[in-house]
Amino acid sequence: MTFHTTEPPFRFRQGSRPLLISMPHVGTHVPPALAACLTDEARRVPDTDWHLERLYDFADALGASVLVATHSRFVIDLNRPPDGASLYPGQSVTGLCPVDLFDDQPLYRDPRDAPGEVEIAQRRDAVWQPYHAQLAQELARLREVHGVAALWDAHSIRSVLPRFFEGKLPDLNLGTANGASCDPSLAEQLLAIGKQATGYTAVLNGRFKGGHITRQYGNPAQGVHAVQLEMTQSSYMQESWPFDYLPEVAAGVQPHVRKMLEAVLAFVET
Repeated sequence: MTFHTTEPPFRFRQGSRPLLISMPHVGTHVPPALAACLTDEARRVPDTDWHLERLYDFADALGASVLVATHSRFVIDLNRPPDGASLYPGQSVTGLCPVDLFDDQPLYRDPRDAPGEVEIAQRRDAVWQPYHAQLAQELARLREVHGVAALWDAHSIRSVLPRFFEGKLPDLNLGTANGASCDPSLAEQLLAIGKQATGYTAVLNGRFKGGHITRQYGNPAQGVHAVQLEMTQSSYMQESWPFDYLPEVAAGVQPHVRKMLEAVLAFVET
């Protein structure tokens, strides 16, 4: 199938302070020709990082720049390397252009509809490349203006997914590529905020160490500090269909996430 989309690959708002919040998995758009090939379950795009823009609705007040994906990760996963290499060799993962759901069910009604190399390249050119070009361009601008930049890669996931991890995931999963993508003292500050958040659990570089975005762009020696936060969706929303946002539940965790981002800004602006 030839891939074609009429939807812009991202939405972007430029801020005034040295922080970029990236949301690569919030997109839900699947072009009609591709959607027609998906299973009924896949057309609900269940593996979306739902409602993160709403959860991070304080981003503008903080002066952060915000980059938001529009297309579903089922089109192409913006947090995977462009060559599709595994981020966690030896572990179960979904690919650059996934063919299965997080619960191991097939994405396509007919396996023959899965994209080949030509279509994957088309999706990469239309969606992946523009998102990463904008991300790189904004980080370069922040460094030029402020001398430093922070990148916060915002994610969420169902709290129980046997395919990927045993039991229930900690609520606040901070990833810094095992310390390579941000200053270790900043990472420890963020972990402390998570540990002090009553009613929530937090871990640093546990099951989630940061995906391609964190690993690719985080470079403390060059003044770019990158952190991924993978949150349990049970912390703020309904984890099953229809995936509703739960304002009363979200109100509990939101201040802790904001406190983390304020700590990031305080660190890079010092």
